[in-house]
Amino acid sequence: MGTYPSVTFPAEGSDMADMTDELVPDWAAPAALDPAVVRRAWRVTEPLHAMIYFVPEAHERYAALGLAEPAGYFASRAAALGPVGPAPVAATFFNFNPALVARVLPAAWERATPAAVLAARLAAADAALTRALGDLVHGPEMAEAAELARRAAESVTAYPEGRPLSAAHAALPWPERPHLVLWQAQTVLREFRGDGHVAALVLAGLTGLEALVLHAASGEASVRFLRRTRGWSGEQWADAVERLRGRGLVEGDEPTLTAAGRAQRAWLEAATDRLATPAYAVLGADGCARLAELTRPMSRAVVDAGLLNLDNAAPRPR
Repeated sequence: MGTYPSVTFPAEGSDMADMTDELVPDWAAPAALDPAVVRRAWRVTEPLHAMIYFVPEAHERYAALGLAEPAGYFASRAAALGPVGPAPVAATFFNFNPALVARVLPAAWERATPAAVLAARLAAADAALTRALGDLVHGPEMAEAAELARRAAESVTAYPEGRPLSAAHAALPWPERPHLVLWQAQTVLREFRGDGHVAALVLAGLTGLEALVLHAASGEASVRFLRRTRGWSGEQWADAVERLRGRGLVEGDEPTLTAAGRAQRAWLEAATDRLATPAYAVLGADGCARLAELTRPMSRAVVDAGLLNLDNAAPRPR
């Protein structure tokens, strides 16, 4: 999982996808559900949300409001929080260069209100999913998947502590059409998972930039992509590499994870999985499995339609 937004989801059966309780400290509360079951439900469904960061439908609608990238990305994802400034956004998004955020916020709110940005984002999701899914948006499978995902998303309101982004998105009104209900529910669930991931990174003593370096060192994402989308300079990146090298987490001229780095990553993923389980407890194992079964062909259609094209990733630092 590593960083948000991302389309590098660990494969089922990989070391990162199948964590065990061996990584769980004795003082940790028991998981509400098998974390592997929860991860699978999130992972399979996530492309239905993640596409919003890549599709031209989103960039075009933000531009129509006067929000060229990267303003469109930061304003659209932060709009649920209200017209916030750069500091809360840098803190909650975690791994973006604060200077990049400050270039566009709060100036974006002088061009468009949060309500207008949220409406543009939902319209973009509607257009992109309709383009990719075709008749699937009207089928009974979509209605069932939307109902399951909404139940899980609505349950996160019982766990607002330390979850600012998921709490803000969970408070938004629900759309009526099932494919948009599914998209919004997955948005809430990914932000719930992301808030938990940030908590794990903070506990591990990692900065946002250091988390990106570890992600790149794992081989799951390219340095070029992460630097381009998160706004870090080569010098800043190199400094973070040296800090992690000093901690024994990376090695080599083209940094890769050491044994300690792999253990760190494994712990982070296990902690993230466990922190995500409360949102899915209302579904149980069978409900999670059914959600994954229903959304797998939908997510495959999103990928096949090119909606996760990394060349269209936002934001684009300038």
